[in-house]
Amino acid sequence: MIQRMMKYTLAQRQTEHRAELYRNLIRHEAKIGGELFGNMSGGRREFFCFDERTWIWHEEWIDINGFRHQTTTRYDVRPKGIYKAQDGQQYTRLSKTEAGRLKRAAEAYKQQVFKQMYRQVIYLS
Repeated sequence: MIQRMMKYTLAQRQTEHRAELYRNLIRHEAKIGGELFGNMSGGRREFFCFDERTWIWHEEWIDINGFRHQTTTRYDVRPKGIYKAQDGQQYTRLSKTEAGRLKRAAEAYKQQVFKQMYRQVIYLS
């Protein structure tokens, strides 16, 4: 009985460790992605790939009156197009121009994330 409990506890710790590692990697990638679009004084900007088909753009800032603002845009890549939703609103389909900008941003993101985070891992393997 004790042995089963120990195995369960160890497995649970490993799962929690993997989840924390994943969250930390996403946070770091998001920071790198946000830096692609320039410095944002008085706030922060994040851009990252959440999963195989979802991209997230998030900004937080304080306006000149001291009020805090934030906006989150979620891009959903589907077989018949790319759709976006801002701040929990309904999805709308991207224009070809906006889809092209997202594609270029995603390519720049992948290049920078690989360069700053994962290139050393590949060389060590």
